[in-house]
Parts: sequence; structure tokens; C-alpha cells
Amino acid sequence: MFNHSTLSSLLNTNHNSTISRVRVWFQFTASISSLKVAWRKDHKLDQAIDNDKHYRLCARVVKEVLNEPGQVIPLRYLEKRRERLRLPVRIKTFMDRNPSLFELYLDRIRPKAEAVPFVRASLGLRRFLEEEERIRGENERVVVGKLCKLLMMAKDRVVSADKLVHVKREFGFPNDLLVSLVPKYPEYFRLVGSSGEGKLFLELVSWNEEFAESVIERKAKEEESLMGIRVRPAFDVKLPSGFFLKKEMREWIRDWMELPYISPYEDASNLDQASREMEKRTVGVFHELLSLSLYKRIPVPILGKFCEEYRFSNAFSTAFTRHSGIFYMSLKGGIKTAMLREAYKDDQLIDRDPLLEIKDKFVELLDEGHRKRAEQLRAQREAIQKDMELVAKRDGELN
Repeated sequence: MFNHSTLSSLLNTNHNSTISRVRVWFQFTASISSLKVAWRKDHKLDQAIDNDKHYRLCARVVKEVLNEPGQVIPLRYLEKRRERLRLPVRIKTFMDRNPSLFELYLDRIRPKAEAVPFVRASLGLRRFLEEEERIRGENERVVVGKLCKLLMMAKDRVVSADKLVHVKREFGFPNDLLVSLVPKYPEYFRLVGSSGEGKLFLELVSWNEEFAESVIERKAKEEESLMGIRVRPAFDVKLPSGFFLKKEMREWIRDWMELPYISPYEDASNLDQASREMEKRTVGVFHELLSLSLYKRIPVPILGKFCEEYRFSNAFSTAFTRHSGIFYMSLKGGIKTAMLREAYKDDQLIDRDPLLEIKDKFVELLDEGHRKRAEQLRAQREAIQKDMELVAKRDGELN
């Protein structure tokens, strides 16, 4: 144990190198959680979240309709769900503003009842759904790889099935992941336990070295191949403009960066939870999880659901501000969202997940509807203008 007498004996040597070693020792052994970095707003990364606001809203309403029996719903029933859908306008107004998504038709809720307006997918939306199915089929191997990686990083190579279903949107998994995908790959996945809240688990059947390479390690190999010299795997650290770190924190990060990179796929059971090495491994897991996600960002509460599987500490979210050159924690929309800095240039994603083609097709559908609506409004304005000119001309002739 390092005690007061030991410290005194070291300091009494009056040797600069010894004092330096003592300073470094204190720096390394200080509680990691006590190393604070002030949070600083990044407007461009916040804007990246804002950019998808309308898309997410439209996708939410579409999902609500498609989840109904027969994929149709009475207009008035959908209107009652506005608050839950976080829709700021009436459903009819939303449909008018996004005319490419739905169509209205009259039908009866019960036999002999009066016909009322129903909402169903438009022809354009049905075509999009066919495109989505095609894109998912072409990228099924990508999804299988992601799922394997999530299990390979987890303790005991097992993750709660409920939790995986909960993060399907973040990683681009299909809605019926456990039914449509998992049974097709018995060489990789096995469901264990019983169905019920928190009692069913997805287990990795066999380890695949193809999936055991992290993004950090792959980039190092690519650089090594290009440069012809050995490149050590390391995090890409870029502090935002105007960001300031206190000297103590700068020194801690510098020395922490010098530690060998620990792959998130390595066994971490022997690492002390409070050690620098465990911090290195945890940051590596965060980096890999964010890299595997569609938008290179994940809400912090969702990451918190995996504390047990990935051995995160209770104060895991402080790592995102402590390593502000690697991550950014957005507070946009009142939700903490961890973002990978290197994945963005200003507010745009650099390295886009192949599954984002689905979003691109959906945005194209929305844009097509917006263009048609703009054309209709312009035609209406022109018709009104012509009518006004005719009235003015007629009045002039009468006078």
C-alpha cells in the first residue's frame, strides 16, 4: 500500500525524476470518475440530430399505421394517438403536408355502421416498402455481422433478447429480428431461456474471427498497408475548436492514450473495473457500438440498458465528456445522445451505413410528395390570381 511514509521517503530524495514519477503515479491512480471535463455544446453535431427530425416523425406515424391489422386505421382513431406519436398538428394536416404517405378512403368500422374515413398506405409508400425489403435482403450479411459483434463483445457472449429488440432501430435490425433472421443462422445464434420479460436470451454459438476485428483495428491495418510501416491501433482524437482542457486532464489523457489499445472483442474479465485499462477497453466498446449503429450515435439511456452485458460502470456516461475528442454527448430534445465525432463532418455523416439507403428512399418519397403539393398550391394561387384579374377586368369594363 502506498502510504505517507513511503511518499515522504520518495520526496526526500530530492531527485527530479522521482518527483515526476510520484506525480504521474498520483495522476494515474486518482479515481477516474474525479477527472471532470466541462460539457461544451457543439452546434453542428446537434444540427445532425435536428436534420432527421421530420424523417423520424413521419417514420413514427407510418409505423403506427402499418402495425394495425390489415395496415389500415380509422382516421379518428389515429387522431386520438397524436400525443403518443408526439405529432404537433392534426392527422389530416399531417397527411396534407406529406401527401405521398397515405390515402383516405371510406369504410365501415362495423357492419351497417355509417362509413367513416380510413387511413391506409399510398401506392408510393407500398412501393417504398418493397424497396426496403430488397435493400434489407441485399444487406442481410451486414446485419448478421452486427448481431454477431454485439454478442462477441458481451460478457459470456449472451445478450437479453428483449434488449436487442429494443435497439433494432439504432442498428438497423428488422422488426421481427428473432423470428425472421435468428433462425436462419443456427451456426451463429441460439435462443436460450423462456419467452417472457427478460427471460429470453440470444447466445453466440460460434466465434467468427471475421467479425472479431474492430473499426479501430481495421483502419490501422488499412493505413499500414498504404504506408508500408506498422501502425498501432489508436483512437482518432479531435477536440472541437475553442475547447479547453485543464493541464491535469491534458496530462491524464496524453498518458491514457499511450496505453495499448484493447480490442472490445478481447476477454476483459481480468480487468479491474476502476483501472485505466478498463477505461481503455470501455471507450473501445463505446467506439465500436457507435460505429456499428446506423447514425453513429445512440441515446445514452439505451446504452445504459447494457451495463451488465458490457461491464459498464454506473457512471459510464461521464466517459463521453471525459473523452470529448472522441465523443460528443448531445442534449438535443432533452435526451442525452452519445455521438462519434470522427463519423461526422459538420452536421453530415461521412461513412454511411449501407442500410441508410432505406432512409434515402423514404426521404425521396417524402420529397416527391412535397414537390407535388408545392405544384398544387402554386396552381391554386395562379388560378386565384387569374380569377381576380378577370373580375378586375370585368369591373373595369362595367365602369
